[in-house]
Formats: sequence, C-alpha cells, structure tokens
Amino acid sequence: MSLIVVGTMAYDAIETPFGKTDKIVGGAALYAAYAASNFVKPINQVSIVGYDFAREEMDELKKRGVNLEGVEIKKDKKSFFWSGKYHMDMNSRDTLITDLNVLLDFNPVLPASYQGSEFLMLGNVSPSLQISVVQQLKQRPRLIAMDTMNFWMDSALDDLKRLLTMVDVLLVNDSEARQLSGEFSLVKAARKILTMGPKYLIIKKGEHGALLFHGDQVFVAPALPLEEVFDPTGAGDTFAGGFIGHLAHTKDISFENMKTAIIVGSAMASFCVEKFGPTRLKEITRADIDARIRQFVDLVNFDIELI
Repeated sequence: MSLIVVGTMAYDAIETPFGKTDKIVGGAALYAAYAASNFVKPINQVSIVGYDFAREEMDELKKRGVNLEGVEIKKDKKSFFWSGKYHMDMNSRDTLITDLNVLLDFNPVLPASYQGSEFLMLGNVSPSLQISVVQQLKQRPRLIAMDTMNFWMDSALDDLKRLLTMVDVLLVNDSEARQLSGEFSLVKAARKILTMGPKYLIIKKGEHGALLFHGDQVFVAPALPLEEVFDPTGAGDTFAGGFIGHLAHTKDISFENMKTAIIVGSAMASFCVEKFGPTRLKEITRADIDARIRQFVDLVNFDIELI
C-alpha cells in the first residue's frame, strides 16, 4: 500500500526555553515521512531541496522506505530555512527568519512510478501546488488528506476553497478552523467546514488533543500528559504522518478506524516533542510506538456503572 507525501524538506534553527539548535533538518514532508514510514512502505516523497541538504539525511530516509524520486535537488540554491523561538507555554512562538530559497521554484511533478498510489498526504504548501498534485494523478487515491494554515486563508482563499472540494480529510488547528469558518464554537465551525467539501475534519488542539468530525459524528482524542515538552516543531506534521500511515497500513478508511488513526498520530506526535526536530522519531522502535499507544488506550479506557 503506497502513500504519496507532498511538502517541504528544510533546515530549521529552533530555540525553546530548554535549549537551542542552529541547524537541524525539518519541513512538513520530512516529519510526516518519518512518522508514516513506521506503518507503510513505500512513502513516495514529493519535495524540493537545495545543494546543502545532507546526503546522510537522504540515505536515512531511503533506509526507512522513503522513495526520493520525486524530490528535486536544486544545485544552485540553498534549502528552505526557518528559524523560530518558542515561549514558556510552548503554544506561542516568534518566527525570526523565513528564507524560502528553493521553495520559490517548487513546482511538484509526480514521477510515473507514483501513479496508482492509494493514499495522498498534502502537506502545508500553497493550495495551488496542492491542486496541481491532485490534478496530475491519473487515478484518484482512496483517500486524500491535506493540511493548511492561516497564511493561505489570508492570501489564497479561493484556491483553498477549490481544493477543499477535492479532498477527503482536512487537518487544521483550532484557530485555523475558526478563521476558515468564521465561527467561534468548534462544533459550529466543523459543521460549516464540512459543507465546503471534505468528508472528515480533524481539529488539532496541541497539548489538549484533537477532534474528529464526520457528519453528525464526533470523536475527542486526548493528548498524552508529558513531563517535558522539549520542542513542539513538527508535531502537527508528525501527527498527520502517523494518522495517514495507519490508515494506509490497515487499508480501512472508516470513521471507526480513523478514531484509531488519531490515537496513532497523537502517539507519534508525543514522541516528536521530546527532542529537537525529528531526532526522537529516528530513535524509536515499533515496540516503543506500541507501548505509547497502549498508554493512550489506558488514558481513555474506563468502566462506569450507572445507578
């Protein structure tokens, strides 16, 4: 069962109250691929990098079953670079530097070998680029999921609304859901967004878990209480990779299995925040993941006797 992941591969400089790193790999597609590769292979990656992107990182991705045929390497430009500083509550951050570099030339082209992939994860890039990927597919995947952000709601709303009619699952955070819908209540926001096209909506609430909406059905997933959150960069992309990786592995896109997929995604995100960048994602084993998922199950499992 193959999965296409579209998005950025980059370098980040990150400062949190607990430490600092001046250069570490990042990008939405990289986090999603590391997470999803624990559940499904191949991951057909679509991205763009510069001459400075480490070959060792490429080799590591290949070892994990990530197909890099769709990753363009620009020999005359640097990779996308982002620098940010997190505050003590870790829910807010300041963007210090955004150097688009090769991202200015990103025009995703799907290799012939990617055709027929049954799952597609559109990472957070311009809606026009996300649309172009969907239109290149000769056969529609079984499931198309997409991430977006408030920047595109401000600058490319028409393209975003068009894209929403083409996808099955939309992933946004709570503030983005409110902005897109114009509703403060997340339940009202979800109801309105679902009329825009997607069949399923996931609203990510960071340390407060996630919500899944489908028709009149709602599922609330908790976040695992962690003693330390070291770096939240990429947690949302890791969540998305775990989510769609589980769906692709099980070949089951029912609402009931999506509930499980959200727990899997939440478990992967809980690993991501434990160290800088994707460092922790490179260390964990399937046994670690299974143990973490059991912690989530124990968190929400309880018996109650009505009297």
